[in-house]
Amino acid sequence: MPKDYPRTRRIAEQIQREIAELIRTELKDPRIPAFITITDVEVTKDQEHAKIFFTTLVETSDVDETTKALKRASGFLRTQLAHRMKLRTVPQLDFKYDTSVERGVKLSRLIDEAVASDPKPPSDE
Repeated sequence: MPKDYPRTRRIAEQIQREIAELIRTELKDPRIPAFITITDVEVTKDQEHAKIFFTTLVETSDVDETTKALKRASGFLRTQLAHRMKLRTVPQLDFKYDTSVERGVKLSRLIDEAVASDPKPPSDE
């Protein structure tokens, strides 16, 4: 994990808010599901590149198609960011699917199943 720089972190947080808003209001691509969440943004120290992590709430959505659609829209999104943010250089946008939410749901389900199948210990009455 690289050292966290306060300015870089603030830029990442603002990019996260702006990208979420732009996807919700401006993008009309049918390959991008309505229920998409921007989970995190990592901006490099030189602020040239930004990794944008996303997840979808719809299990049936095709992650590869959504990623391709977001990458295709990255030029438009970058232009819109330039209008909304006061930066000397707007970072290149790279979209990555965030599997952490999906893994968390699976682990939670496994724990629930293990607890449900565990026989009750005898009580010491």
